Amino acid sequence: MFTIESQLLEAQDVRLGPIDHETHPLIESKWTHDAEFMCQMELRPTHPLTPAMVREQYETVEKDVTELQNLFYFTIRVRDDDRFIGKALIEWVDRSAGNGYLRLGIGEPGFRRKGYGSQALSLLLSYAFDELDLYRVTAVVPAYNLGALRLFQKFGFMEEVRRRRVLYCGGELWDVIAFGLLNAEWRESKLAQE
Repeated sequence: MFTIESQLLEAQDVRLGPIDHETHPLIESKWTHDAEFMCQMELRPTHPLTPAMVREQYETVEKDVTELQNLFYFTIRVRDDDRFIGKALIEWVDRSAGNGYLRLGIGEPGFRRKGYGSQALSLLLSYAFDELDLYRVTAVVPAYNLGALRLFQKFGFMEEVRRRRVLYCGGELWDVIAFGLLNAEWRESKLAQE
């Protein structure tokens, strides 16, 4: 069983790893004060968090990872200096049906739109399909998050459900789109790239 302390998964420029309870709460707390990031990452109302509140969330995450075994939480780090720049999750894993939901975000503004999210998503999909042997994964994205829409489409995700005007952000109501990718589709895409 994979735990939050397991070895790191690496791509060209990023690695996925565990939470560092000493340094990460201060960093992630700053991200919760970034309205752009929070609006992109979360589909529920949010508010700024203190480092202590983030540390409490981490404790809950690790408890869920261990007890419920339906959450796989990774930090996204730059390989060169191990800098914490984002987070990537596979959540609500239903092993009997082989389903899971993906979320990821680059919290550090200077590292956005530079390919780190693509590398992290590639690692996350490899983990979901190779290690967890999931049948399918779902990503739920607000329609205003054009970068995420393009990213998931680039990886072969198909639009499956569109809930019209259900998310309020920036003074407007937005659609929320559920994208799906099957294990077989991902494998076929990987073979075509080789």
